[in-house]
Amino acid sequence: MPTIHSSAIVDEGAQIGVGSRVWHFAHVCAGARIGNGVSLGQGVFVGNKVVIGDLCKVQNNVSIYDNVTLEEGVFCGPSMVFTNVYNPRALIERKSEYRDTLVRKGATLGANCTVVCGVTIGAYAFIAAGAVVTRDVPDFALMAGVPARQIGWMSAFGERLDLPLVGETETTCPHTGARYALRAGKVDIFEG
Repeated sequence: MPTIHSSAIVDEGAQIGVGSRVWHFAHVCAGARIGNGVSLGQGVFVGNKVVIGDLCKVQNNVSIYDNVTLEEGVFCGPSMVFTNVYNPRALIERKSEYRDTLVRKGATLGANCTVVCGVTIGAYAFIAAGAVVTRDVPDFALMAGVPARQIGWMSAFGERLDLPLVGETETTCPHTGARYALRAGKVDIFEG
């Protein structure tokens, strides 16, 4: 059973997994599908066409609009922003133009960052606080700035990796010792 605070609104039909928590003044719309062990902080809004994977943490005051998918273990920092229309106008109906946004497994979206619709944020990517993401982000990339640009690489544990942005080399996570390889502009964990 999920735990739902008495001030939260969960519309009939919403699916919320075992062990999930919906905190004060949150609103989960009828079509939302939320996995197990998810935490939705105070003032969170979850739209109808939203999928949130297991073990995600959505901090206070985040609105997850239609056509956003969060895979397992995504962290959404306080007051970060998603969009779903690229060129909104109050006087023009554009619901048929929603763009899909995908945040892959284990990614971190820092406090007050903005994710412009239509992008994919790679697995274990790390978006710095206040960054504005306007294009796809590679797995393990560390992004910062407005607009966001890549400034490094992060481990799955969330530690900065000692790797250049380009080239072919290897390193280890300073915390776990896991091994990472940079090849052809991509980083992967590797064995042996």
